[in-house]
Amino acid sequence: MSPLWDSPEAPDHYTITPMGWLRVLIRGGALVVLVFGCLVLLLVVRLFERPLFGLHRPVTPFITQFVCRNAFRILGMTFTTTGALMRERGGVVANHSSWLDIFALNARKRIYFVSKAEVAKWPGIGWLARATGTVFIERNPRRAHEQKELFQARLLAGHKLLFFPEGTSSDGLRVLPFKTTLFEAFFTPELRKTMFIQPVTVIYRAPHGQPPRYYGWWGDMDLGPHLLKTLATPRQGAVELIYHPAVRVADFANRKELAVFLQARVRDGLEQAID
Repeated sequence: MSPLWDSPEAPDHYTITPMGWLRVLIRGGALVVLVFGCLVLLLVVRLFERPLFGLHRPVTPFITQFVCRNAFRILGMTFTTTGALMRERGGVVANHSSWLDIFALNARKRIYFVSKAEVAKWPGIGWLARATGTVFIERNPRRAHEQKELFQARLLAGHKLLFFPEGTSSDGLRVLPFKTTLFEAFFTPELRKTMFIQPVTVIYRAPHGQPPRYYGWWGDMDLGPHLLKTLATPRQGAVELIYHPAVRVADFANRKELAVFLQARVRDGLEQAID
């Protein structure tokens, strides 16, 4: 398992006021209705979509996008994007700062996440991940070939697979070194000449008066308190996505060269935004 990134400074303390708890109830209730109400709808649609289209999902990704866009409206967070979405087949990579990244990256682009297998067993989150077509990867060498074939099948079906090459989340103020393992699948003879990868920079703007790393989720921080803090925030900040131009896999000699290039693109976008 990849080590978690941690800061030498302790997370910033946040106290939820009585009005904050009221916001937790209102926003949290609305999110539960939105997420799980649409999950039921997605599962019903998938009953017909799966036998008719197999790996292809012409309808259900739009339900996921609807949920994610409206989640930011419920939270009161500003959501903006710049740059064009890639039209070519391939993958998407981004820096990873928070559980909010999942909502942000799903809100505009039809993508499918690549996640560690443990997530499939998480209550609630695991159900959502499976329903939305997440690809689960085990760090088990004995299953490497099987998982590589699954990865290829999804890419050849036209799915844009999104993964976080950092392997963990940070405080949102930095881009950690990109791990190269998942890039290897793009260099197989079946994929290399036709695949592209689009780098995306995810930028969080803290609420007024709060530290810049306000939305960051790292180290041994628990999801529950971080979620409650986000729901309780009176005047939210913002999240911005920068879609950089997609690059052709065949233009790079190997996965390490590709990873270094993509990491630089993502880091440049973040550094320019927070300067």
